[in-house]
Amino acid sequence: MPAVTLTGHAYISVAGGDAEDFLQGLITSDVVSLPEGEARAAALLTPQGKILFDFLVSRAPSDSFLIETSEEQRDALVKRLALYKLRAAVEILPLAETQTTVTWDCDGEGVVDGRFLKAGRKILRRPGAVGNDTPAAYDALRIACGIVEAGKDYTLSDVFPHDILLDLSDGVSFRKGCFVGQEVVSRMQHRGTARKRPVILHAASPLPASGTELTAEGKPVGTLGTVAGTDGLAIVRIDRVADAMRAEAPILAGNVKVEARLPEWTGLDFPGDSTVAPVQ
Repeated sequence: MPAVTLTGHAYISVAGGDAEDFLQGLITSDVVSLPEGEARAAALLTPQGKILFDFLVSRAPSDSFLIETSEEQRDALVKRLALYKLRAAVEILPLAETQTTVTWDCDGEGVVDGRFLKAGRKILRRPGAVGNDTPAAYDALRIACGIVEAGKDYTLSDVFPHDILLDLSDGVSFRKGCFVGQEVVSRMQHRGTARKRPVILHAASPLPASGTELTAEGKPVGTLGTVAGTDGLAIVRIDRVADAMRAEAPILAGNVKVEARLPEWTGLDFPGDSTVAPVQ
């Protein structure tokens, strides 16, 4: 039973009689349908549809909600939520905990991480430090499942929800109605204009450091994110990667040749070439 304690994580309590309605009209995911025991990916967007803050949201006792985010985002997220509070009966409080323990391949305490559930893995999360394994084990699990995270794989305010698979992990609801940035995100969904997606990378030799540019046919296609030996994650221009695959041109991370595949659980194809993906 791997158990990893992640530092730099933080929690926010959103409580009060209007807590559910408050979050429902503000963030990307559908909290009304959120079952107890599940942590669902969500984001607060800019009016232009880019991710300003991202987090996991779960139900807590007494009709309240618990938001897990990064310690770096916590205070700014509390302030941003408070701006939208107005007269709602909502109390928004930062909590003192700064660590999260993640376990898998077992039953135990915690809420199920809905992102991994989509990928066929049951991952449990809970506040506090009770893990003994290294964070590298969790990074390897994320890579295998194609789960990207802010700071390691992308920069906030620089990506749309589709770029990090929120549209496929229940992180965006296209049925619940309005939320900040909803018009832009819905337009991308209905027009099918998402050009960036996470891919899982594999190389025959160790990959270079995170932040290394990925290129194909001399064009930039993305940036290397989380790395674990010969495997890694990146958010790429899938149209350019597809062009390179059709031309049998190498995709390079620095000088290292890599193979790129879309996470199988997404059901996504590289555009214009249905024989390439989904990956088997």
